[in-house]
Amino acid sequence: MDGSIDVKLLLSLASVLVAIVTSSVIVKQKIIVIEERFNELRKDYESRLRKLDQRTDHQENMIDLNMQKTAVLSSILSPSNLALQNREIERIIGSVHAVDVTCKSNERRVLKLESLHNGSHRPTTV
Repeated sequence: MDGSIDVKLLLSLASVLVAIVTSSVIVKQKIIVIEERFNELRKDYESRLRKLDQRTDHQENMIDLNMQKTAVLSSILSPSNLALQNREIERIIGSVHAVDVTCKSNERRVLKLESLHNGSHRPTTV
């Protein structure tokens, strides 16, 4: 062993070099496969997040709409509004009652006037 390079050493170095190169190629291929899977997962999660965002937006819109409907109904059914409506209904009922009384009075008057007429006319000369 006088410091010279023999064939065994060259074969050993070559086999180590081949092993390193092949293992690096295999690692690169595995990394490419892992990156592809990661990209697929990322796309899947992004699409799911978009769908969740859409559902959340829809739910928030529905909540806002229901809040507006509730506000409208509570303003319609508020005690002050109901009191005002009841007063208006009372006035309308009073007016209808007054019209009914007047109608009955006029009906009695017309019947009395009709009863005054006996239905016969004397002949008139011209």
